[in-house]
Amino acid sequence: MSLKSCALAFVALAVSIPSWAQTPTPAPAAKPKPTTAAHPTTHAAAPAYDRALLKPATLTAKAPDTYQVKFVTTRGEFTVTVTRAWSPLGADRFYNLVKHHYFDNARFFRVLPGFVAQFGLSAYPEVNAAWEKATIKDDAHSQSNKKGTLVFATAGPGTRTTQLFINFKDNTSLDSQGFTPFGAVDGTGMNVVEMFYDQYGESAGMDQENITKGGEKYIAQHWPKLDKITSATLIGAAATAPATTAKLAAKPATTAKPATSTPKPNQ
Repeated sequence: MSLKSCALAFVALAVSIPSWAQTPTPAPAAKPKPTTAAHPTTHAAAPAYDRALLKPATLTAKAPDTYQVKFVTTRGEFTVTVTRAWSPLGADRFYNLVKHHYFDNARFFRVLPGFVAQFGLSAYPEVNAAWEKATIKDDAHSQSNKKGTLVFATAGPGTRTTQLFINFKDNTSLDSQGFTPFGAVDGTGMNVVEMFYDQYGESAGMDQENITKGGEKYIAQHWPKLDKITSATLIGAAATAPATTAKLAAKPATTAKPATSTPKPNQ
């Protein structure tokens, strides 16, 4: 099955109240003078996302051989370790997405117990639109889809973009279908992943086109219980490593379908 692609900032205000000194004898009131009301200064709101995300072709930094990403979610925290040798292009794409906070505020929109937890549609429609056709080539398959592995979704050869899933079990039937793991959840992190809200079943997952176009606003209205990624950030040495351009970076395809379709269920 393939589906088209097209998935928050808080402000604190500090208010100070001046104290007024009392005078023993008030001065005579001055006659009011005509004044011109000052117009409040208005500023355009800054976008909640990194504007570099609107230019996928420029985000081609080569990932370290191994690196870690910390996910903070509405169910708790977990860390994944990426091994570039498993899937070089996939590891590079994920590295660039995380580096520019693509996944922050995104939802786990398809959670199927005993199968996968899928995510990767931005909370911001304009970001989804920018990445719709930013595909990468396939990597040679070297690792099995074991429980806890992190994998890019695909709608067919050469269609990986931004959607990923975490395997809830050993989904070895996906090994021959182009689903190439590039990382894995560390330690007991799957305890958190397995708590993601799953009562929508396939319903939310089948609504990807609207989620892509409507972003977080749409999800909050129609699928409010889906768990959210508060942040996904590089940690350890990768967090401070200078970026270098990957030699194997692929140009966005113009004819391939976007990788917004979900991995096929077990037959």
